[in-house]
Amino acid sequence: MTIFALSSGRGRAGISVIRVSGSETKKAIGILTKNKKMPTPRQATLNWFYDPLNGEPIDRGLVIFFPGPNSFTGEDIAEFHVHGGYAVVTEFLEALSNIEGLRSAEAGEFTRRAFDNGKMDLTVAEGLADLINAETSAQRRQALRQMDGELADIYEGWREEIVRAMAYLEADIDFSDEEIPDDVTAGTRPIVQKLKTEIANHLNDSFRGERLRDGLQVVLLGAPNAGKSTLLNYLSKRDVAIVSDIAGTTRDLLEVHLDISGYPVNVTDTAGIRESRDVIEAEGVRRAQQKAQNADLKILIIDGSQANSLDEKMMGHIDNNTMILWNKKDLGHSGQYKVKEAIGNWAVSLSSEEGLSGFMAALEKEVGKRMELTEVPSLTRARHRENLKSALTHLDRYLNADHSELELLSEDLRMAARDIGKITGMVDVEEILEKIFKEFCIGK
Repeated sequence: MTIFALSSGRGRAGISVIRVSGSETKKAIGILTKNKKMPTPRQATLNWFYDPLNGEPIDRGLVIFFPGPNSFTGEDIAEFHVHGGYAVVTEFLEALSNIEGLRSAEAGEFTRRAFDNGKMDLTVAEGLADLINAETSAQRRQALRQMDGELADIYEGWREEIVRAMAYLEADIDFSDEEIPDDVTAGTRPIVQKLKTEIANHLNDSFRGERLRDGLQVVLLGAPNAGKSTLLNYLSKRDVAIVSDIAGTTRDLLEVHLDISGYPVNVTDTAGIRESRDVIEAEGVRRAQQKAQNADLKILIIDGSQANSLDEKMMGHIDNNTMILWNKKDLGHSGQYKVKEAIGNWAVSLSSEEGLSGFMAALEKEVGKRMELTEVPSLTRARHRENLKSALTHLDRYLNADHSELELLSEDLRMAARDIGKITGMVDVEEILEKIFKEFCIGK
């Protein structure tokens, strides 16, 4: 079946792009342009487009024909560039639906066809999805690296190495009566050990790629009226949280998505930590503490005009992922700004913004340190991590086997190769394809 969809964004625009892919693409071009001669491949051609039912003109625009298999999907593709008004786009899509053999595309169906036709593997498809959804420059750069096949090259290289090790064992199994060198099986151990080390190092990335894809989780903590909501508004450059002298104003989690130096950061304001008989406030405090446990970075705000030390409850949230702000410097403070367990201590006034420039420079550094791109591409999805962990388990079992059954050893390597192959789609992965391609928008 030939599919079609609006590939550009919906809404009024100067130009909209409508894409068609499949065996009936040429027929659709001929019907819509009333021209039996196909346009020159990959060359924009100006045409009138007509309604196939009544012959009335719909619009005048460009058509570009990409013959398969040298196209995005591997099939014949046409792109129609029409004026982006609602009426034009609606009538053009209606005209396509009235051509026999054509139907509206489902979400991600163009990219699914590209995968099915061998134009890309799953990691490249996921990189394309991430590029479409990228909101910061760092996310864009990571997506481009993955879309360019850098992750696929790593994983496919590992899979091929495992297959090479399997070949040694299979030779020993299949030609046991032949003169096979005694050290053939032993020769696989260095290969497997090297792969185990490389995969383990790849997994030990502090979730850098997933953080960059989903956003660094930063949590603001502190007692009521310490200045958490004021800091959130300052970081957001707008009033997203209510600031009040009344203690307990913030009772639930309030999350804001920010771009800090090109990195995606999710900042969460929380309820002031204190003992409370108010059931709702107590639940807010519980959620704040739970959120803090899973945070990538914590910012603890303290009213420096009221305290020169921290109580035991606050100390429980301080570790090497905590930045401490001693707020209300303009009201006077004790000068106690050193908590060694934390990343650092900053004396500031959130109301006058005194001292915030130094803190912001440090915050940007900490964010970048946790998410900056490394020379080797990082894992970007949980499914990659799960499959690599499973592969590592099979490699471990192979290396630590207390038997010499070649069939069992070969099966461990086969399962490890299968786990890695699932990441790129080199083996049957039907159960995950629908989930992956549903992440795409219609028309991609």
